[in-house]
Formats: sequence, structure tokens, C-alpha cells
Amino acid sequence: MMKGTPKSTDAYLKAVPADQRAALSKLRQAIKAAAPQAEECISYQLPAFRLDGKFLACFGAAKSHCSLYPGSWAIEAHAGDLKKYSVSKGTIRFPADQPLPATLVKKLVKARIADMRGMGR
Repeated sequence: MMKGTPKSTDAYLKAVPADQRAALSKLRQAIKAAAPQAEECISYQLPAFRLDGKFLACFGAAKSHCSLYPGSWAIEAHAGDLKKYSVSKGTIRFPADQPLPATLVKKLVKARIADMRGMGR
């Protein structure tokens, strides 16, 4: 993918293939809608969001899929909604041509915020 650390989310997205860019742009908008007060940043060379100075979520493109990293608790809390996706402890992987639905992304982000604020578990 990208060589070196991207300077911004826009720079990251510009460097990925068009199909992944489209899927990740939808994901970015859904995260912004769920957490409008979150700030965009780059974390671990991926586009990310911080809320109250803490990591909220990040996303990225790999060779054959896109990923959302909303934290393990958000994934556990919505495991039933994630059955058709490839999931590991803190990662949800999906094909670029089947982006995560905005409603699901919003649920995951809201669960992550609740967990961050000690209201999730």
C-alpha cells in the first residue's frame, strides 16, 4: 500500500485503489456522523479518530480487503450483527465492494464511545 506515514486521511485515501477509497470514504462519513466531536488523525499509519484525546477507531485498506478497528468490546457487543464479516479481536474485515452499512458502523462507534467512557460493560 502506501510507503511511509500518510500526512492526513485524505492523503491516505488518495493512495488506495478507487474501490477501497469509495468504501473507506463511506466508513469515514459514518464514523464522523456517529461521533461528530471526534478529531481525525493518523495512528499506526492508518486514518483514525480520537475522542477526548483517546483512540476511538481507525480504518484501512489491505491487499484484498478493507478493515475497521473499533476495539474488541464494540465487536463483542455487536457480534450478532457481524456474522457475515471476517472478525478478529479488534478488527472487522470486509470486501471493498461490500462496505459496512452506515447503521452498523454507527452502532459500533457508539458502543466504543460508551466503553471509553466506562458505560459499556
